[in-house]
Amino acid sequence: MMKKAGLFIFIFIVAGTAKAQDNLHTLAEKLLRHTSTDKQKVTAIFRWITDNINYNSSPQRIINPPATEEEEGPLRPLHERVAELVIRRKTAFCDGFARLFMALCEKAGLTSVIICGYAPGGLTRQPTRFGVNHYWNAVLLEGRWQLLDATWASGFINARTGEFIREFNPRYFLADPAVFILDHFPDDPRWTLLTRDHLPDEFRKSPFKQKAFGKYGFRTYSPGTGIITASVGDTVILELEAAKPLYGLIAASALTDSSFYSHSPSWVFLQPAENREEGEITTRSRYIYPITRTDVEWIYLFYNEDVVMRYKLNVRNPSYR
Repeated sequence: MMKKAGLFIFIFIVAGTAKAQDNLHTLAEKLLRHTSTDKQKVTAIFRWITDNINYNSSPQRIINPPATEEEEGPLRPLHERVAELVIRRKTAFCDGFARLFMALCEKAGLTSVIICGYAPGGLTRQPTRFGVNHYWNAVLLEGRWQLLDATWASGFINARTGEFIREFNPRYFLADPAVFILDHFPDDPRWTLLTRDHLPDEFRKSPFKQKAFGKYGFRTYSPGTGIITASVGDTVILELEAAKPLYGLIAASALTDSSFYSHSPSWVFLQPAENREEGEITTRSRYIYPITRTDVEWIYLFYNEDVVMRYKLNVRNPSYR
């Protein structure tokens, strides 16, 4: 990395590719050998991933990779097991890129998180619904969180051939949040790192489907638009129609951070006010929210203890009629 006159010049040398025997630990040692600052560590990790891992343009997907035969003791965290698989295969989907970055950051003593959310286009096909379809990272660097996306920074897919073309894009490395939000909208709006959320155009057409939305086979939802405009004194009614599970009850996510539910007074989390059977194969849930204040901005819907949808609420001033 070269800086302008008056600042220092720093060059770090890392192995161009990982050898067959490399694992998470040995790779981290190689990448960090010539680094001293946290920013140098992040840069070395990010650039190795973007220079060496191919995006998997194949429709085949591997879920929950098993532990390797030589592994003993308690099962390691999923992001470490996925990271080992990505290092060996040099190929990943976006979640593999994000998990490898997080695992290497842990080895470097850096704090990072995996963020899931919506990203239109990019290295994946255009999504059919407005909801979670992509993974990226944030890293705590020099006292503040910064955003990065190793998948999108690594290259692009040739639309004609479907081939992955490696081409580094610095826009997605330690990105300006105001620029990053133009094509990355997180499941948890706190990870915009902006004081106010910038809404994608898709919100005007459809509410945001949270990660758990796909578990329940929802057939319809109401309202159809993602933005609700109302006044103090109005009552908002929302409905979800879901297919009954064929194989018994579906377990709610055990990994949801409950602190999310009380993060902001402008967020409202609703449980169904009523559930009723709709024939033999569907159930309908109704949510009721009387508007009593003007500072509420988001309505989240619970279903089976999972947060499944998010609406934007624009509350008019009581004097506006």
